[in-house]
Amino acid sequence: MAASASANPESPGAPRLPAHWAFGPADCQLRTRIVFGCGTVRRLGELAAEWARSRVLLVTDPGIVQAGHAARVSAILEEGGRKVTVFDQVRENPDTECVEACLAVARAIDPELIVGLGGGSSMDTAKGCNFLHTNGGRMRDYWGVGKATRPMLPFIAIPTTAGTGSECQSAALIADAQSHAKMACLDPKAAARIALLDPELTVTQPPRVTACTGIDAVAHAVETAVTAKRTPLSSMFSREAFRLLAPTLPVVLKSPTDLDARGRMLLGAALAGTAIELSMLGAAHAAANPLTAHFNVVHGLAVGLMLPHVVRFNARDARVADAYAELMRGTGWAEAANDAGELSELLAARLSQLVLGCGLTPNLEAAGVRAEALPTLAAEAAGQWTAGFNPRPIAAPEFEQLYRQAMV
Repeated sequence: MAASASANPESPGAPRLPAHWAFGPADCQLRTRIVFGCGTVRRLGELAAEWARSRVLLVTDPGIVQAGHAARVSAILEEGGRKVTVFDQVRENPDTECVEACLAVARAIDPELIVGLGGGSSMDTAKGCNFLHTNGGRMRDYWGVGKATRPMLPFIAIPTTAGTGSECQSAALIADAQSHAKMACLDPKAAARIALLDPELTVTQPPRVTACTGIDAVAHAVETAVTAKRTPLSSMFSREAFRLLAPTLPVVLKSPTDLDARGRMLLGAALAGTAIELSMLGAAHAAANPLTAHFNVVHGLAVGLMLPHVVRFNARDARVADAYAELMRGTGWAEAANDAGELSELLAARLSQLVLGCGLTPNLEAAGVRAEALPTLAAEAAGQWTAGFNPRPIAAPEFEQLYRQAMV
């Protein structure tokens, strides 16, 4: 569906594709079955039966154990006579040491199925363990795309946050324990066979976790809508995700037990994750990773603080501004503005308001970022993989300017 003479003939009265559709062809293979709805976690035993009769590895974190979710999921799986072994030491932003610890458990039981329960960190750890248990070597060996040569174990992802969308992605994002570099290890074989989306599991999130993961999900919808790799198909997922997420996050924060709102957030995050799988991310995520590595700024907050400035930077390209405008027109955020430039600016302003409305830190300085570190952060951001998918070319000088704008 690329723009061409055949796609947009010049004959009088012939329809023309809108500017936001004028980009490359699409090749879309959805690998993950989505099972969505309140109470669907009760179907886990039935869904797991295709792959596991006796041994399951459940990968999760201490907070999920404390909330009671790990025990509930284990009991459902054990009803079919399976033995469930739990690895519950997942850490936020998992590194190679975390994956190796999970791998030791997997090697001891030789599971038939891996289940990841929790946020993106649990799912990334589960995927990382799957790479190493089935294909051997170290995580560094799979840094890049399609480097696993052997089949991988079936994997079921059960998110308890509406954030990363990792349940619908084939990537494991794992930090090197020594260098702290984040390694994106992508392979179609790593994708979950099933993403089990039960809004009831997200009600136990603390408000700050809801806010930070929700901001991250919104950012995924915004960035995937404009990347250099976007397609008409990926854009459909981006727009629907944004329509579900942007108006709903304030509702969830105000009414945490509103299961309809929780469901919209959870489904929106999964659709945004699908958009990432098809079109990747951009400069806001590239800028966020160094903030987390050097100053421990929570990922969702880091992305949220950078995104409005990235939107303004990208909107200088008229075609990108059109894509931002299309996002806005799908929500109640558009107000009376109808010009693409006006809508892009309104989008940036609304994103800033969303961070403030969530009660989060308003700028990088308040988050503890030091001005003298900005050149280092900028150089690292420019080297991030996602920077290469930003719709406007961006290098260290531009990143440093974006950081300075976000400081106050």
